[in-house]
Amino acid sequence: MTHHSPVKNRVLLTLVFLLLLAGSGLAFLSHAPNRLVSGQGISLASLLHSDTFFVLLPVILLVVSAFLTLFGRSHLLVMLLAEILLAALVWLAGHTAVQLTGGNEDSIARTSLGGGFWAAAALCLLIASDAISRFTRNHTLRILLNIQMLIPVVLLLFYGQLSELSLLKEYDNRSDVFNDAVWQHLGILFGTLVPAVLIGLPVGLLCHCNARWRGPVLSVLNIIQTVPSIALFGLLLAPLAGLAKALPWLADHGISGIGLAPAIIALVLYSLLPLVRGVIAGLDSVPEAVTESARGMGMNRGQVFFRVQMPIALPVILTGIRIVAVQTVGMAMVAALIGAGGLGAIMFQGLLSSALDLVLLGVIPAVLMAVVVDSLFKFAVSILETSRR
Repeated sequence: MTHHSPVKNRVLLTLVFLLLLAGSGLAFLSHAPNRLVSGQGISLASLLHSDTFFVLLPVILLVVSAFLTLFGRSHLLVMLLAEILLAALVWLAGHTAVQLTGGNEDSIARTSLGGGFWAAAALCLLIASDAISRFTRNHTLRILLNIQMLIPVVLLLFYGQLSELSLLKEYDNRSDVFNDAVWQHLGILFGTLVPAVLIGLPVGLLCHCNARWRGPVLSVLNIIQTVPSIALFGLLLAPLAGLAKALPWLADHGISGIGLAPAIIALVLYSLLPLVRGVIAGLDSVPEAVTESARGMGMNRGQVFFRVQMPIALPVILTGIRIVAVQTVGMAMVAALIGAGGLGAIMFQGLLSSALDLVLLGVIPAVLMAVVVDSLFKFAVSILETSRR
């Protein structure tokens, strides 16, 4: 006799269970009289009373959904419930922060987001992502649906509902420094991608056309990839400092042992391996029969490359560039140790002063930047793949 489990979506039920576990076992918020004192944890259960108990309604409906057989657009209901729950948790955090400070904007008391909040928010996003993946296989639609999950949070932020949270207070105190850091981080990203692409594409093409070069080139790039980032920054310090001393005009243009120059050089070197591999894989994926047909139509080598090989290889090459871009956003944080600036400078300042919210002020935008960059490249790849069908 076959036993049928009443649970239809085990993944959803597991994620909701973990969400409840995180909400009950970890501090949802932390409150301290000032930023120098360790905060006291506040549980989610203690915040749920008559006017905030509605937060649990989406959780109950998500549990019920795990026992229902959902098809097609009904998965969007699960996504919507996760979105409502995320917005409710964010609102509850902001609302509690206002109550704890008594609405006094000049209060030095700090209300920080606790581990319970971050775990619950992450699980809400995972629940929504699982529902979206069940709803559609279209990569573009998946990206758009995942992005819209943040719209309620952005609206709460825009209308000042979160202004009393410690994270937002840190931003208010350092808004100019923060904005400069974001632009510096973007500068490091584009300053790395442009030379990496200009170098990586020809090297990848060389390795594709001449197989004897492939082994030595990839071996050298593999060795560079295994060197720790801090060590590579240190290795570049002495030669660049010596070069700037020998040629003063280089120092006048900002090239020295510390600062942006060694950071960009190191990040470009780290970028070459995934980029070259992407170019080789993309060009190798072009069927030989397609190339021969193009030549049979009278195309010369240049026309075959630009009109046939590159359009077919471009999605794979863009995937390699996507990996490089996301990697660069993360590694640029470490580059702050040698004076390159960016969001890493804010993160390390927070670490040195034991200010968790200042650390998060550097880390969260970097994570969001990586997610946005990753999504943009996936969006471009999905459009290219769709246009080829």
